[in-house]
Amino acid sequence: MVMNELTASLLALLASYVLGATPFGFIVARIHGIDIREHGSGNIGATNVFRVLGKRVGIPVFILDLCKGLVPVLLARWLALRHGIIPDWPSIAAAIGAVLGHNFTFWLGFRGGKGIATSAGVLLALLPVPLAAALGCWLILFFTTRYVAVASIGAAAMVPAASAALYFWRGIPSVPLVGFAVLLGFLAIWRHRSNIRRLLNGTENRFAKKKSSSLS
Repeated sequence: MVMNELTASLLALLASYVLGATPFGFIVARIHGIDIREHGSGNIGATNVFRVLGKRVGIPVFILDLCKGLVPVLLARWLALRHGIIPDWPSIAAAIGAVLGHNFTFWLGFRGGKGIATSAGVLLALLPVPLAAALGCWLILFFTTRYVAVASIGAAAMVPAASAALYFWRGIPSVPLVGFAVLLGFLAIWRHRSNIRRLLNGTENRFAKKKSSSLS
């Protein structure tokens, strides 16, 4: 089969969506006897699993969700290079597919997580320096406010800002990657719109250390 850049990008988008749609948070919580959608915020992502079931369960879910973003991008890049294709667009397509799969998983009626861990995975592969800046922003905001949503929104905004700064100051990353960073940041913030409403209303829950790793 002769593969060009467009074909490779479409295949990467589809395959990465299917992989990204694997709802690890939901599956792991089911193994522990609960439907995570009925507890905490109702979200299937790592933050809610961490909040409900504790760090011994939440951390592995975070790593799995991160790998859903990292592995497809690295695989798409490797396959593109193997077929003599410039890897930029297939890698970006894989990143988009993985995040969309997590956020809108077909396994659960197209209702998924908010994509923070999976976005971190794709950024680790594509934009590691903006990811480091976003992580620093997340840590500062989290420990000063104790709101995961505030930290995540701030980190999401930092990704395109740091990517654009690198491009204008050093000529890296490329224009498509800056555009991708803008899209990723916008999607992450949009997925937090319910949190933004609760923050404005003063009803958003602060993150508190869990005393027990199991449900009472």
